Amino acid sequence: MEQLHSIWAPLAENGLVKEKDPGQLIYLQDTRAEEFYYVVSGTVKCFISSSDGDERILTFHHGGELIGEASFFDRKPRVSSAVAVTKCRLVAVDRPRLEAVFARHPGLAVSMLEYLARTIRLLSGHVDSAFLQADKRIARHLLSMTPGPDGSVRCTHEDIGASVGVSRVTVSRVLGEFDRLGWVKTGYKSLRLLDRPALEEFLGRETS
Repeated sequence: MEQLHSIWAPLAENGLVKEKDPGQLIYLQDTRAEEFYYVVSGTVKCFISSSDGDERILTFHHGGELIGEASFFDRKPRVSSAVAVTKCRLVAVDRPRLEAVFARHPGLAVSMLEYLARTIRLLSGHVDSAFLQADKRIARHLLSMTPGPDGSVRCTHEDIGASVGVSRVTVSRVLGEFDRLGWVKTGYKSLRLLDRPALEEFLGRETS
């Protein structure tokens, strides 16, 4: 197995790595969560589906992150689905594996609680964002995303638009303005947050 550089790497110790091709489903909304996954490499899209077939993207996860952990811990049906965007390598974590890892790395339990708290905050943010104007929705989404090792966030304008419920044209316009202000630097299927405090201040105006 390749060398992993993540706080969650112990979850993959001696674990069976599963590979998923682009477009392949990892888990399905409303199914029982017997395990969650550590993403060794690749990009995963998490989304929710309505009864009439509409889809809303929640977020994208990359190598070194966890998916499906919230439903695993509360023992309720999954609230979202996950699908591979690129070729992915994952390790499934069930309760015996998790207990064994916590026994060897007790400090990881506290990190897991913090991670779950951030997940709840992210989901709450999606609810709150429904009442924000488009540029603030986009700012909040950018702040919720986890940068890669090089400090950049991998996403397209279409991805962001689908996540916050606005058009690609609107995303391009808003990101262009953020770029002009020096808050972000846009690139091909990626962007870099240059001034997080400025984005946080912008988001806080008239929303507190």
